[in-house]
Amino acid sequence: MAINWVYPVRGLQATLAVVVLGLMAYVAQWWSSHWRQLSPSEVNFLIFAPVWTLVAIPALIVVPWKLPHLATSMGGKIGLLALEVLTMIYWLAGFIALAVFLSDRICFGQVCSVAKAGIVLSAFEWVAMAVTTVFAVLRILKGGLKGASVKETKTVEMHQGV
Repeated sequence: MAINWVYPVRGLQATLAVVVLGLMAYVAQWWSSHWRQLSPSEVNFLIFAPVWTLVAIPALIVVPWKLPHLATSMGGKIGLLALEVLTMIYWLAGFIALAVFLSDRICFGQVCSVAKAGIVLSAFEWVAMAVTTVFAVLRILKGGLKGASVKETKTVEMHQGV
């Protein structure tokens, strides 16, 4: 039995999300304690994106695995694709926004290195989400939105003498 390649990629996505969440939480905490004000919205958005991903990934795994009748219906396919696309867009917007924010600032020290590491890992997360999104789109285009409308016919082969 072959392992579906999507599951290890989902594991990578979840791992990267947890790491980025930790890095951005450190940056937000440092900002709040050092400047005595709320952290920038770009940092906060890269806290939101991993949390969203950690909520979305179980749905993207469990629905096709345990609820295949829902995943093969037109609404299920569109819903899962929308969840996948939305998550990918969040990561794209998040790492670009923080990169632009840091490009206009004088940035040095450990917190700056942590923020830059968060940007790089967020870009890798976006690539991983883009790969699974492209394959989800291709699967829908190949199979169509109608779902499993063609019923399989079982054939019985009769052999003489058996």
